[in-house]
Amino acid sequence: MFRPMRRFKQQLSEADCFAVLQTAKRGVLAVHGDNGYPYAVPLNFVFDPDTRTLYFHMAVEGHKLDAIRRDSKVCFTVWDDGFKQDGDWAWYVRSVVVFGKAKVVTDDAMRDEWLRALAAKYFPPEENVEADMARNAPRALVVAVRAQHMTGKLVHEK
Repeated sequence: MFRPMRRFKQQLSEADCFAVLQTAKRGVLAVHGDNGYPYAVPLNFVFDPDTRTLYFHMAVEGHKLDAIRRDSKVCFTVWDDGFKQDGDWAWYVRSVVVFGKAKVVTDDAMRDEWLRALAAKYFPPEENVEADMARNAPRALVVAVRAQHMTGKLVHEK
């Protein structure tokens, strides 16, 4: 169903993919947008390695939600900050591409759990989280994307 990675010598292990997904700050969600055009948008996210699931939040209406309701198949791409090896001018960058189906989290307790996880990742200090939850959680949706297929790649950008 999914194509094998063509540059298989650069392929990351699942553990390395998980590491990138757990440390990357942002990713790009691609959906089947309006009028047959793809729609790709950068997002904050959290990753649960135990369930191989990405979680992100969004408004209760808009382009992303309309696209997901029309076609739940999505692609999510992340990359790390990269690194250089001693004596080399070019960067090494790890990226991960996740394919899965997006689903709105309908259980309020689960929604709040993942909103708190997002807040913990992006908006410390912790004492601000509950005030933000009280103000914004009722107006937020959380979407889960369980990885059906995942590939990672290490690229030497020279």
